[in-house]
Amino acid sequence: MWPRTLPRRGLRERSPEKGRALARHSPAEIRKALDQTCQAAKAANIWAIAGTLQQTRDRFLNLAHVISPAGVIVHEYAKVHMAGRDEQRFCRGGNKLSLFKIDGVLCTLVICRDGRHPELYRLPAMAGAKILFQPSCSSDEIEAVIWKRTSGRAQQPAGPTSKIFHCVANTVGQSPDGKQSSSGSSFIREPSGMPLAEAGFYQEEMITAVLDLERADRSYVLDSLKDPPFLRRYWKEMLAEIKQRANVKPE
Repeated sequence: MWPRTLPRRGLRERSPEKGRALARHSPAEIRKALDQTCQAAKAANIWAIAGTLQQTRDRFLNLAHVISPAGVIVHEYAKVHMAGRDEQRFCRGGNKLSLFKIDGVLCTLVICRDGRHPELYRLPAMAGAKILFQPSCSSDEIEAVIWKRTSGRAQQPAGPTSKIFHCVANTVGQSPDGKQSSSGSSFIREPSGMPLAEAGFYQEEMITAVLDLERADRSYVLDSLKDPPFLRRYWKEMLAEIKQRANVKPE
């Protein structure tokens, strides 16, 4: 999994007068890069999650693409909650939650700021997801970044509210203009919230871990499905809608 491909600096205005937003690369260039990523996944015989920025009639979508070892995109998810002035201005949120399978294992994903909204992964966990993937670009001015690192605020582990695995791929280093730095600290955490693998702040790293899926018993979300009793039928209705929309293409 790669960090998400839409840092805030990835958007700029075409001109101050028109205030029109655009990506640094054309749609054709983005499509070509995504095709190359699919071919690389196929050549390596691995699953991959990569991000793109897609223009629509109404602003941009911040997308994550799940790519199979055959090099095929099998699932797409659009970030729901925007972060920062540029993203809020130039992008809009998606209209579904993520639910897909990797080698028969139900998974879900959120993008960056989405992780602040537990319903986006707790509901898929109720539907059976055992692993949460979170590509991210948690960056800010250096003072804010130091505070985020010290408090552990950049990405909160999902396990303690769901009992599922949580895999985060965050950016590292500084923005090209030096005005912002990344929180770094990519991780793989087990359902208790304890780390199985962690990365640093300043340089790219690859981290791996073996996941004992029996530990992802989803006990916290299963308890929520049962109690309080008056919510049970509402959970059931929401889960049916989530499953129905899982394969809807974001647009």
